[in-house]
Amino acid sequence: MTFTATNGTQGARQPGNGRVLRWMNRAMMGVLRRTGGKFGKIDALVLTTVGRKSGQPRSTPVGYFTDGPDAWLVVASAAGAPNNPAWYHNIAAHPDQVRIEIGTLHVDVAAEQLHGYARANAWRTVIASAPQFGKYEQKTDREIPVIRLTRRSAAGASAEREGNLT
Repeated sequence: MTFTATNGTQGARQPGNGRVLRWMNRAMMGVLRRTGGKFGKIDALVLTTVGRKSGQPRSTPVGYFTDGPDAWLVVASAAGAPNNPAWYHNIAAHPDQVRIEIGTLHVDVAAEQLHGYARANAWRTVIASAPQFGKYEQKTDREIPVIRLTRRSAAGASAEREGNLT
């Protein structure tokens, strides 16, 4: 399980300042929790990671693509910015301390960055479902990471669906 994506040298500018972006993320997470993971036509989840520097839980809304019954793909596009999003670095530091929420479904997942053929295959799936990601790729000189999130334990699935994890 290697996380090897480096930042680029060019790309789109990220909108807003930190305070505004944090406010927007909190508002969007509230919408996602109320709508079962839908934001308009976009499927999105709440991704909770452990901060690589702080060690504190960090949550952010992220678009996702289903990759089988117990796996999801997320893309560290940052809308084509030159740098990977902060959540990517958190996942890279703690790939086994990741949780997702899709509506009332709360799932502990293991994160794996895809490489080579697996990444190319997943990228085609992403582009077919959401062509805007192809535009993000054109804006930056970095390879945009694709991360597979896989349910860590099928045994706890019923408790996870109810959000009753300990």
